[in-house]
Amino acid sequence: MRVVAMGDVGVLDDMMHIGDEAMFEACIGELRQRGITDIVGLSANPADTAARYGIEAVALPTDDRTAALTETLRGSDAAIITGGGNLSSLWPTHVRTRSAIGRIARDLGKPLVVTGQTIGPHLDVTDSALVAELLGSARLVGLRESRSYQLCQRLGIPAELLRQTVDDASFLVTEPVETSGYCLVTLANHVGDTDRGAVEQSIAALLNDVVATTGLSIVFSPHFAALTPGPARGDSAIHERIAALLSAPARVLPVTDSRDAARLARGAALVVCSRYHPAVFAVSAGVPTIGIPVDDYTETKLTGALSNFGQHSTLAVPRLLGGEGAALLRQTWAARQEIRADGQRIAARALTESSQWWDDVVVALGGQA
Repeated sequence: MRVVAMGDVGVLDDMMHIGDEAMFEACIGELRQRGITDIVGLSANPADTAARYGIEAVALPTDDRTAALTETLRGSDAAIITGGGNLSSLWPTHVRTRSAIGRIARDLGKPLVVTGQTIGPHLDVTDSALVAELLGSARLVGLRESRSYQLCQRLGIPAELLRQTVDDASFLVTEPVETSGYCLVTLANHVGDTDRGAVEQSIAALLNDVVATTGLSIVFSPHFAALTPGPARGDSAIHERIAALLSAPARVLPVTDSRDAARLARGAALVVCSRYHPAVFAVSAGVPTIGIPVDDYTETKLTGALSNFGQHSTLAVPRLLGGEGAALLRQTWAARQEIRADGQRIAARALTESSQWWDDVVVALGGQA
């Protein structure tokens, strides 16, 4: 069978986004394991996506003209919208594009699955209606945190369509990784509405405490950055600024690919991040993780990622600026053995449940698990 898969993929302006690519890669891998190999990716850069994943890829529409998208879906058997946090009024264009896919699939009678989503938390009236229509037209909807599940219930999505899952990329890498003596740090350049200098100073202070308390070295790993050398952009820019504030030298790594990023997170002794997918990769291996939300959206995602695997160490920006990081660090580090054991136990169950989810996805698409 031929399946159209959509994700926020395709490297543009040389900027790699690890998390978006990871969810798409995980989906492609799970479909292939279940016999679906004829896959068409919808991409912002079809050539990049085709080469990266060995699939056919076509361009997403950049405006309201969806004739080409309609023909792509007409020539397919089913469609899947892969994981992400795009169904939010923060990004109305993403809502509209996904809504268009849902309507076209419905009109053509093609099965649709929506997987691994964060919904909202902010949806205006217009976007609420579009999201409700989209999800209501799907055969299955995977939601990666309880808040998104509850929001979908309030939107009136039929309960039989909804499934609470973990993030699609939680098990992109599953092989054991030997823990090394580093604290992995991944920070987004976005710091919310708070003074950037104050946030960066406070994060530097927290990382200095990490070194003093744990003896770990600091390793910065970007999840949104340029693939080729040049002026620092994205995560690399804030990493370089904070590294310059630290008392001890730190390693500032370049961006690579999703699997390398996952292995790096799984091999850390501790993770500190405001980005989402370092937490996803880490907690599924039981790595103690401190998430730093900068707004309601990132709080929803980070709280969900951690709690899915039994962790709860989040440090919102007001608490970070208030000096509460040192106490949370000591508490998290003191519990590291229990956190790791509990996380690995939860992960073993979640891996089985995730495999069943993908079996169900394939059946919903019209295939055989």
